[in-house]
Amino acid sequence: MKWTTGLLAALGLVLTACAQEQGHGDNVQAKAFVDYMVAEHNFNRDELQALIQESRRKESILKVIKRPAEKAKPWREYRKVFLTDARIRGGVDFWDKNSDVLKAAEEKYGVPPEMIVAVIGVETRYGGNMGHYRVIDALTTLAFNYPRRAKFFTKELEDYLLLTRDEKIDPLSLKGSYAGAMGFGQFMPSSYRNFAVDFNGDGRVDIWTDTEDAIGSVANYFVEHGWKPGEPIAVITQPLPNADMTIVNDNLEPQWTIGELEAKGFPTTAQVTKDMPANVFSLDTQDGQQYWIGLNNFYTITRYNHSRLYAMAVYELGQEIIKARGGRS
Repeated sequence: MKWTTGLLAALGLVLTACAQEQGHGDNVQAKAFVDYMVAEHNFNRDELQALIQESRRKESILKVIKRPAEKAKPWREYRKVFLTDARIRGGVDFWDKNSDVLKAAEEKYGVPPEMIVAVIGVETRYGGNMGHYRVIDALTTLAFNYPRRAKFFTKELEDYLLLTRDEKIDPLSLKGSYAGAMGFGQFMPSSYRNFAVDFNGDGRVDIWTDTEDAIGSVANYFVEHGWKPGEPIAVITQPLPNADMTIVNDNLEPQWTIGELEAKGFPTTAQVTKDMPANVFSLDTQDGQQYWIGLNNFYTITRYNHSRLYAMAVYELGQEIIKARGGRS
C-alpha cells in the first residue's frame, strides 16, 4: 500500500479519536473509585473494572464543560428559545395526553399541571430530546478527567451505579445529557435516587419511558424543594422613583418580604400577603426593563436550575400553554 499524505492524515484522525475515547481502566482516579465501590457497596471488582474500561472518555464533553461561560443572554433573547409556537403546541398535546396523571399529581403534591408540563417542555421538549451521550461515558469522563468538579461527578457516578443495580438496568444502556442528566425531566442520578417516584405503582421508577413516573417525579422534586401549593410564583412590580435599586437581582433565595419590598419602593397590586418571602428581579424585554417580584415558588423553580431566566421561562411557558388550551380544565 502506498502511504499518501491523505491516508496518513486520515489515520492520524482515527488514532486521535481513539485516544480521545479511550477507556478509563488505567486512570488512577478510576482505580480508586473501583476500590471504594467494592468496599463500600460490595460491587464485584472484575465486573466493575470491565464496566469502567468499557466507558469512554469523551473529549466533546470536556470541551463543552470547560468552555468559558458566555455572557448570559438577555431575557428578550432567552425567551425566544423556549416560548415558541412549537413548544407551546407540544405542551398542549402532552397535557391532553396525560391529563389524568397530571390531575393526580396535582391532587397528591399540589403542583399545578402547567408547571410540570413546562419543566418537561423546557428540559427535553416533552421527551423529544433526552440527550445522546451514554450516561456512563458522561459521568466517568467528568469524574476522572475534570478535576474542578470531580467530587460532584464522582458522587453522581456512584449514585448512577447504585440506581442501575437497584433497578436492574444495564448501566451501558442509558443515554442523557453531557452532564449525565436523564429522562423526561433530566434528573441527575442523585436526584433520581432522592426524588424520583413510582407514580403508577408498577414496582419500577422509570423516568425514561414512563410519563406517569416522570410527571410524579417532577412534582415530588418541587415539593421536596419547598413548593407551596396555591401560592403565586411571581408578580409584576413598578419601582417607585425612590426605590432602592441596589436590591434588584441580589439573590435567588428570597431575602425580603412583600412588605419590606413595598417599603423599599417595589409595590404590587397582586393578591399577596405582606409576610410572604420575596425578592425583586429585572428582565430585559423588547420594551425595556421589566421588574418582577419572585416569591417562594419562583425560588423553588430555580432549585431545578439555578437561573432566574430558566424559572421565568418555565413560568411563562406554563401560562402560554394554559392560554393555548383555553384553560386548565
